Amino acid sequence: MRIRISHLTRYRFAQPVRGAVQSHNLTPVDTDGQRVVDWSVEVEGATWGAPFRDGAGNSIRTMSVRGPISEVAVAILGTVETRDTAGVLRGHREAVPPLAYTRPTRRTQPDRALAELSRAALAGLDAAPALERAHALAAAVADAIAYRPGETSAHTTPAEALAQGAGVCQDHAQALISVAQFAGIPARYVTGYLFASADGTPHEASHAWAELHIAGLGWVGFDPANRCCPDGHYVRLGSGRDAAEAAPIRGVVRGDAREELEVRVAVEDAQQ
Repeated sequence: MRIRISHLTRYRFAQPVRGAVQSHNLTPVDTDGQRVVDWSVEVEGATWGAPFRDGAGNSIRTMSVRGPISEVAVAILGTVETRDTAGVLRGHREAVPPLAYTRPTRRTQPDRALAELSRAALAGLDAAPALERAHALAAAVADAIAYRPGETSAHTTPAEALAQGAGVCQDHAQALISVAQFAGIPARYVTGYLFASADGTPHEASHAWAELHIAGLGWVGFDPANRCCPDGHYVRLGSGRDAAEAAPIRGVVRGDAREELEVRVAVEDAQQ
């Protein structure tokens, strides 16, 4: 299908700041499962660095805005053609080996409860294929953490989300990374978009899921929040070891001012 995406991220400052510098992981790359038809990222008054691919295969570009400025608005508009690859990431160029995704970060460090969730999910599956074990872990996370917006924040750890028994897609993805790595399976965090409206109505759909590395298949996506593997309704932006590392926008502001964030995302079927 063809998916049209409009995504606006606006930073407003209580008083003018001297400038801002950002690193953007905001442009999808072509894989066997998606092809970028058109894509633009615009920031008024920005000076742009040359785009490059990092070791994880993400398309990265830096930008800076000189002040004084009262806001920074990052506007994305683009179309991606997708197809279903049953969650398997194929045709993706990257240099970082899967082994690099076996060690947890501070955010994904498993506590006793996450370790027990991992053990319980894989009980009796010692001889099972790796893909079956991965599905069992994803199902366990979906069962243990109910999807409930507003229960967690961007800084919530998977251990905290599990203790609460509720969270959002970020919590599901990081919890799956934690239990998978505890079981010795390389795992990473993925950001992107999800088209989920049956009637094609535009809606907010910035999304996140996890990829686990399965011997013989490579990286396979799992979305515990929706109890499925990514298909043609998903657009993949980029990946990292956790939500912070995979964040679409990372940056610093030159100045000390209270900041307000506004995000608007609409995803629609471009063929309708």
